Amino acid sequence: MAGQAMAQAAAAKAGTLRITLPEPVMLTGAFNSAGQIYLISGKMFDGLVTYGFDFKPRPQLAESWTLSADGLALTFKLRPGVKWHDGKPFTSADLAYSAMSVWKVAHPRGRSTYANLEKVDTPDPLTATLRFSKPAPYVMNALAGVESQILPRHLYEGKDLLTNPLNAAPVGNGPYKFVEWQRGQFIALERNPDYWDKSKTLLDRIVVRIIPDPAGRSAAFESGELDVGGAIPVALADAKRLSGLPSLEIPEKGTEALATMAYIEFNLRKAPFNDVRVRRAIAHALNRDFMMKNIWYGFGRVSTGPISSDMSQFYSKDVPSYKYDIEVAKKLLDEAGLKPGADGVRFRMTHDPLPGGDHYRSTGDYFRAAMQRIGIAVEVRNQDFAGYYKRVYTDNDFDSTNFVAFNLTDPTLGVQRFYWSKNIQKGVVFSNGSGYSNPEVDKLLEAAQVETDPVKRKAQFAQFQKIVMTDLPNIPIGDINYFTLLNRRVKNLITSPYGAHDNFAGVSVTG
Repeated sequence: MAGQAMAQAAAAKAGTLRITLPEPVMLTGAFNSAGQIYLISGKMFDGLVTYGFDFKPRPQLAESWTLSADGLALTFKLRPGVKWHDGKPFTSADLAYSAMSVWKVAHPRGRSTYANLEKVDTPDPLTATLRFSKPAPYVMNALAGVESQILPRHLYEGKDLLTNPLNAAPVGNGPYKFVEWQRGQFIALERNPDYWDKSKTLLDRIVVRIIPDPAGRSAAFESGELDVGGAIPVALADAKRLSGLPSLEIPEKGTEALATMAYIEFNLRKAPFNDVRVRRAIAHALNRDFMMKNIWYGFGRVSTGPISSDMSQFYSKDVPSYKYDIEVAKKLLDEAGLKPGADGVRFRMTHDPLPGGDHYRSTGDYFRAAMQRIGIAVEVRNQDFAGYYKRVYTDNDFDSTNFVAFNLTDPTLGVQRFYWSKNIQKGVVFSNGSGYSNPEVDKLLEAAQVETDPVKRKAQFAQFQKIVMTDLPNIPIGDINYFTLLNRRVKNLITSPYGAHDNFAGVSVTG
């Protein structure tokens, strides 16, 4: 109670922004792409560039950049005078360390984004040249502070990356500095007085209230205790009602860079999920129209394949489909040798929802009911984030799971990680957790990584979508509106396609 009182007292101060998110497992996004980390880490770390709504890069930590004619060398001229929050200068050595020892090695998307990065030259403290073995046409789309986050080399090099205490108490270079994290209660950030852009950082503090219950978050928004929540911060059943209140709104923009999708994923390491007939049967047993209307309350549309329809330049609807048909589902299970027993049960399985909101739990409950109709008994297991990440991505102790993930602005950045066999890596969250491996898919993904002809690249991804929807390592459920709920006293928050995931440097509050 004392910690909660401190958070509320801080939030009462003029110039304090009050936001909410589920409890993260850490505050550094350089090697963990979990959504709740994405929402907070970018306030403490700037990126090389930021992006306009046209998705064109704009200078941030990098003042300028040039790409060689052969596409193999990308040179950045870094902004002078930028300091880490401990007062040390930000230099090209930090970029080189982060690119080679963090993004390329440990980030679930970075492993594919930077797969062809061979080295980083640093001829002086303000110049860095990324050298690739093959062209990487998508990299300029991956340099936001929340996606390719640069860590301070002097505080990380020579230490264990995953267990460094600074992952929970970051030393960044962004507009806000870490102050305190009272677990289960609040996270406090304060204005960085040495921030390079003196025209920004209008807020004194950001107080993040940890409210695990969506109903509690809804009540806090309605009473005026919260200002901002990104990534579907309230129960979907409450969202439209709350956005109709005079003090609150759901902005139309600010999620374009995310291209969020909901999935049900299988563990292909285990029988019977290594049998594609079983996966197809389950797909036929899911009424995804019902799910979008009754679980997602219309905040999205049914997916047709592994690439979001929001990513129109790569999306293809010319893929195998699995319409809702219980009898087809039963027939496929019969063909797989999974006949009902005396109790009507064909087999038993577990399902682990992502512990991020009611929509995940509701998906788990619906999945259990849907599977019962075709003779599959499902145990739904709910746990906290740390337990979920360990169970799914470290121990691979699961049969199926449901979650959402960002496709981002290019399939190589946000989609490849789930289907590329080289991204099967224990302990790396939101990677290839299913264990899916198809040499033809690997070949297509790796070809698209280096293809500079946009027509050929689109064709490669079209073929990829067909194969993946045939193999069905996961079931795409919906293209989701990952909305932000915002108090109207907050000004200048939605200024980029990253919206609530951006750095809030120019945000202010009135009243």
